[in-house]
Amino acid sequence: MPWPSCSCSSARCSPPSTCGFCGRRCKEPVSRRPTHRLAADLALLLTAAAFCLPVAWVLLSSVDPDAGLAVKAPDGLTLGNFDAILTTDVTFRPLLNSLILCGGGTALTVVCAALAAYPLSRFRSRLNRPFLLAVLFATGLPITAIMVPVYALFVRIDLIDTFQGTILFFAASQLPFAIWLMKNFMDGVPKELEEAAWTDGASAFQSLTRIVLPLMGPGVAVVTVFSFVMMWGNFFVPFMLLLTPDQMPASVSINEFFGNRGMVAYGQLAAFSVVYSTPVILLYVLIARRLGGGFALGGAMKG
Repeated sequence: MPWPSCSCSSARCSPPSTCGFCGRRCKEPVSRRPTHRLAADLALLLTAAAFCLPVAWVLLSSVDPDAGLAVKAPDGLTLGNFDAILTTDVTFRPLLNSLILCGGGTALTVVCAALAAYPLSRFRSRLNRPFLLAVLFATGLPITAIMVPVYALFVRIDLIDTFQGTILFFAASQLPFAIWLMKNFMDGVPKELEEAAWTDGASAFQSLTRIVLPLMGPGVAVVTVFSFVMMWGNFFVPFMLLLTPDQMPASVSINEFFGNRGMVAYGQLAAFSVVYSTPVILLYVLIARRLGGGFALGGAMKG
């Protein structure tokens, strides 16, 4: 293309030479990339600020003796909010219930997703695409739309107000998207490695557990974190399926900080939020190395 400074619109004009037709000096056009990059940076900063303000309120209000809805510096630092909530009934028992429910549901989800994704990734069938489309459709179903029949079913089969029933429903609700994620990660593992193992006498289950899953460690980590986080913050499911107060997880017990007539203990609520977020942060820190490690396929393919 000709450059803007060339009056003859010659395609032979290119900086920093002189146009062969009109003899004018060619200049490079002004790039708009810095402007676009600046606009993108500003948009990202605004988005980050929108997410950082609630976090700042939680951290500041947890140590503020007179915490309110406003984001402000504490009038004085205190640990009284944490002392008020660090009791068995308020924090420790609900957190233990959450760990049991979310840990069991996550383990069941990861195992079932791996077993379901393996044949979808390794074996070709006419039913693969319809099944994946059905799985994708199931991810869009709102839980509130199916809770009434699920509640009636759990009452009939005596799973209402039980940990095992809630764990099963947690796993069932997260399984469609977990299968979709696991299948996409599993497609990145070369099938030649499994064929070599099959030649040595390994079964399909052995190749899955000893070859495929170890090589797709980041994928398993992503599915684990996603499933755990979604279950950890779920309020509606345990609120509907669990009836005994001693079995309520922390996502439901946090509702106790909202009193009648708009009275809220903001400082204790913020302190509980800090404690409530700690297990998720620890889980991410523990497996962050696996998330950034990538697939260990290079050395395997050389052999």
